[in-house]
Amino acid sequence: MAEPEIAQKSPFVCEEEARTVAWCACGRSANQPYCDGAHSREKTGLSPIVVTLDEAKTVAWCGCKQSGNAPYCDGTHSTL
Repeated sequence: MAEPEIAQKSPFVCEEEARTVAWCACGRSANQPYCDGAHSREKTGLSPIVVTLDEAKTVAWCGCKQSGNAPYCDGTHSTL
């Protein structure tokens, strides 16, 4: 299995509506922080994390792909 690529060393802070999203876990998506299927094309062995948001809210999605609380930012990027 490939290691995730660091998409950015800060969270993706997004205003989200109530919906289901697939968070990119591999770091290769061109549509960060959301999955665009790059993990399959590049055969990374990594899969997105699917999240259902029940209400509109601000979400800090992990950008470094190293969070211990994936798909959410836990500040790990500050140690990279």
